[in-house]
Amino acid sequence: MANGDTRSPELIRAQIEETRRELAVGVNDLRGKVKELTDWRGQLVRNKKSALIGAAVAGFVIGGGVVATISLITGRR
Repeated sequence: MANGDTRSPELIRAQIEETRRELAVGVNDLRGKVKELTDWRGQLVRNKKSALIGAAVAGFVIGGGVVATISLITGRR
């Protein structure tokens, strides 16, 4: 055997199969995590209060910016 490898072909095959099983489990776990992280609807449901507060703050800031811009353009205060 090359490079002093004393493992039998059967042992090598068994190790390859075990590695394949471990990879399959790892890939399935990763798929589940990716699905969970990319589920924006689920994230929104779980964080509804924070999302509503964020939307309200964004609307307030954007609305205030629009009003300020218009008042600068028209010269009214």
